[in-house]
Amino acid sequence: MTAPTGHRVSHLGVVVPAHNEERHLDAALEAVRTAVADLQVQRPGLGVRVLVVLDACTDLSASVAARFTAADSQFNVLTADFRSVGRSRREGNRAVLAEAGALGVPAPETWIANTDADSRVPSHWLTRQLELADAGADAVLGSVEPDSDGMDTGLLQRWHARHRLQDNHHHVYGANLGVRASAYLAAGGFPAAESGEDRSLVRKLRSGGAVIAATDSNRVITSGRLEARAPRGFAGYLLALALDPRGAEG
Repeated sequence: MTAPTGHRVSHLGVVVPAHNEERHLDAALEAVRTAVADLQVQRPGLGVRVLVVLDACTDLSASVAARFTAADSQFNVLTADFRSVGRSRREGNRAVLAEAGALGVPAPETWIANTDADSRVPSHWLTRQLELADAGADAVLGSVEPDSDGMDTGLLQRWHARHRLQDNHHHVYGANLGVRASAYLAAGGFPAAESGEDRSLVRKLRSGGAVIAATDSNRVITSGRLEARAPRGFAGYLLALALDPRGAEG
């Protein structure tokens, strides 16, 4: 892949939707902060904004997020009452696009990295996404791996038997998805859905001819819990796999 002339990323937003994630949010945001610091060593002067979308939170998620916004001006919070991960992602991405537009950054030079509040990104997460973007990718589909801590060993083994962690994989995870703003807008963005918004966006990107890189080189660790926040999401899939190892699809 060769990056189009003038399309080197100059503004990056990270969107983290959260619904009652006080247990995981601190670790998730700390990992994002480390990834931002790693990126800015490699790309000094790059504009970065981290946006936590607190969706109908009734726990201490807001307090956790507030510690980061107080300590780092790159972190911001958007409070909503969507009760929908799709709407949270869509609104978070819209806010990133609005800020980039206000700064005069062209859409092809704006990149949006999406993850989840129950996930931990690696330190090179953003650096790797922009390496692939600079090589011509319009979207980067990263891999995820369930956190083995507290997870049933048999279930973890069944998950790994179904998911080969390698480049050019066919999986789509909202917890590890980056997209160029111009491609995102052309595809119509995330739909305001309760679940499956990530797969829907990627289908539209593919049908529109976007250049997509699927990689295992910036793997994200995500919660292995079985209590689903979104219907048919990652936790829902794990629960289905636990209940019926032959029937779960994902």
